Amino acid sequence: MANATKTKNKKPSWFRRVGAKFKETFSELKRVTWPSFPTVLKTTGVVLVVVLAFLVVVTGVDAVLNLLLGLIS
Repeated sequence: MANATKTKNKKPSWFRRVGAKFKETFSELKRVTWPSFPTVLKTTGVVLVVVLAFLVVVTGVDAVLNLLLGLIS
């Protein structure tokens, strides 16, 4: 009886668990609806514009703070 509970509670090997996870991941990726290429280009452009806007703002704040620090010292 003790032997039966040992084998019943034993987890599958590491390789089987990893293989099952990959299989599950690929089956999930088949169900994903991917965006069209124009949509990808449009959203990439939006991201680049937002990043550049933040770059300008952070650079401006840095320049103003450096100017104020120069005035203090």
